[in-house]
This record gives sequence, structure tokens and C-alpha cells, in this order.
Amino acid sequence: MKKDLDRLMEERGLDAAFVSGAVHGNPPMYYMVNGAGLTRGYVLKKRGEEPILLCWPMEREEAAASGLSVVNLARYDFNAIMRELGDPLAATVELYRRVFADLGVSGRVGFYGLDDSGRSWNLLNTLDAQLDDVEVCGEFDVTLIEAARTTKDADEAKRIREMGKRTCDIIGQTVEFLQSHAVKDGALVLADGAPLTVGGVHAEINRLIAVQRLEDPEGFIFSIGRDAGIPHNKGTLDAVMELGKTIVFDIFPREAGGGYFADVTRTFCLGYAPPEVEKAYQDVYDCQATALGAYTAGTEARRYQQMTCDFFAARGHPTVASDSLTESGYVHTIGHGLGLNIHEEPSFSDQPSNTDVLQPGHTFTCEPGLYYPDRGYGMRIEDDVWIDPDGAAHNLTDFSKELVIKL
Repeated sequence: MKKDLDRLMEERGLDAAFVSGAVHGNPPMYYMVNGAGLTRGYVLKKRGEEPILLCWPMEREEAAASGLSVVNLARYDFNAIMRELGDPLAATVELYRRVFADLGVSGRVGFYGLDDSGRSWNLLNTLDAQLDDVEVCGEFDVTLIEAARTTKDADEAKRIREMGKRTCDIIGQTVEFLQSHAVKDGALVLADGAPLTVGGVHAEINRLIAVQRLEDPEGFIFSIGRDAGIPHNKGTLDAVMELGKTIVFDIFPREAGGGYFADVTRTFCLGYAPPEVEKAYQDVYDCQATALGAYTAGTEARRYQQMTCDFFAARGHPTVASDSLTESGYVHTIGHGLGLNIHEEPSFSDQPSNTDVLQPGHTFTCEPGLYYPDRGYGMRIEDDVWIDPDGAAHNLTDFSKELVIKL
């Protein structure tokens, strides 16, 4: 959470943090400016002090909506610097020099935000060489801003819950769309008798996302049959919507403007489910129920991956615990952190290097699945979970887990 920034900066030996770049599509900036709708700018956070937002005059009112103290970058007269120096890199370094001198920045400074990697490399190396009072610091593992974002307060959890509700509305309307079609020769058909395809369903899902005014930067998964047995197969567009085959619908939109994600998966069969599919689905359902009942603060996150592998192995399924290269059975981890990125901390990977422990504020997915592409099916059930300040887990997702869509 943002209240942890000073503690995290002290632990990392940072005197200041400097976040830069566009706001949209740049989670560190979005987070620091509280989602304000300006195009780009800079945020300076000195340890022990409140953050300051630096912006260009065109966006001073959007910047004010952030709630931060605002410094107008016009006071440093970048145009005059460019006329004098003529080189964009030299001019940008001089701008930083003036900003840091004016705002009293010195010591170890961490730099964050998204930009072209080559441009950033040139800028940061030049800053480190030319600013005598500043030591440029970069972080390769979990960065300062990512560490703060790992835990969510109640307002952030509320936004993710609301995103989950809107996402589930899309799932429900997609089910209704499927049910609105007639059946012919074991498949759904259009009014003219032509088969409904995965591509036709994708088009309807895209429409529903637009109606909800959500963003879908990662692209959803809606796949059927063998494709459902490949976890991240988004679906073959000309595949026919046949009865009795598993459909994996994994949808993960975010708030407009680059905000918080939800991530929900349901598995369906149209009309009926074969006995083998029913049995495997019950195993996934029971596994998820077990995990959802076990989450609590203070437990190593990797333990839940171990529990999931043990559960599925006991039911006769291959898992990544016994064969890390398996492409059948249980082939991934039980979940991942969720927030301004679709994948955040904590990690549930069962690796010795994973020392993540569930903490109050952690928000993550719970998504066990089984995949048998050679048998023509796969399945996954996914809900979003938040750990409250008392250490209790709350399921933020409310949608039916019935396997069969009645036609």
C-alpha cells in the first residue's frame, strides 16, 4: 500500500523515488497519480515526504485531480534549454538537474515507470555520470512501486470486486447469447442454419466489453474442445460451437483508463457433459473449494501450489510437481497476484526462491485446472480473492460454477 512506501524506501536505502512516463498503460505512474487522467508527467517521492506531481501546463487541471501537490514544469523552461543545448538527451538531463536542485533531491534515487528500454538506458546512465549529488538506482526483482502495490486497501479491493461483478455480467450475457441459438446436428446454429463459431462468440464478447466501457488489453480466452486443453489458447475462430465439448472462458478486463483488473474463468459444456468431463470437473471444483477455504495470512504462498498438486495427484491426475514438463493434467500454478497488472505479486510458484507469504491486502486469483488436449478437453475455474486487514480471505467473485449450459 502507499502508506508502506517510506518503510520500503528505508529498507532499500533510497532517499527518493522518481516515476515518469505516460499514465495510461504505465501502472507505476497510474498508481502514484491516483489514476488522474493526465497524459504524462513525473512523480517525485522523497523519503518521509508526500509525493509531488510535476506536469506540463496543458494538463495542470488533470494533475490537480490527483490530489497531489503539483509543480508546473514550465518554470524550468525546457524550450529554452533545448534552444541552448540542441540535443534532446542533454536537454533532458539539464531538466532533471534543475528539477532535482529546485526540489532538494540528492543521494540514492530509484527510477520507475515504462519507456523504451534503450532510451531509458541512455538517460539513466547519463544522469548517473553527470549529476554529482545523485546516485541512480535501478531494481531488477520486485521494485519499490511493485512492492507497495502488492497489498491493496479496502478501496482497491472494492474496485476489483466491482470489476469482477461487471466481468461476471459479461459472462452471464455470453451464456444467454449462447442459449439464444437453435441446435442442429449437435451444434449451435444461426438463424440461416449456418453454424455458430468461436469467432462469432468472440465478436459478441467484444461487444459486451465495449458496452461495459472496459478495456481488454490482454485479450480474453474463449476456446472449445481440444483448444480448451491448452491453457492460454484463445480459441480457433472457425471452430464450431458443438454440444458436449468443454468451453474455457477466461476473461480479464480492466477499468477504463488503465485501472484495476478482474480475472474470472468459467468452464461450460453446451447441453450436456460427457462422464469423463463431469468427473474431472468435479475434481477441479473440489480442489478450488479446498483452496478457497484454506487461504489465510501468514502462510507461505507456495504451500497452496503444493496443496493443489497433492490434491490432484490423489485423484489420479499428472501434475507439475511430479513432472515439470507435463502438458496433461495440472500444468500451471494455483494463482497469481492481481491489481494494476494482470500478473503481480504474490507468486505461488513452488520454487525454493519463492519466499512470498500471504499478507493482509494481498489480492490474487485462485484458478486450478485440468487439461487433456489429446482427449479433447480442458477446464479451469477462477475466482479473485482478497485478504482483509484481519487476515481472513474474501472471494470477490460471484458467479455460478455450473458446468452444463441448458439449451
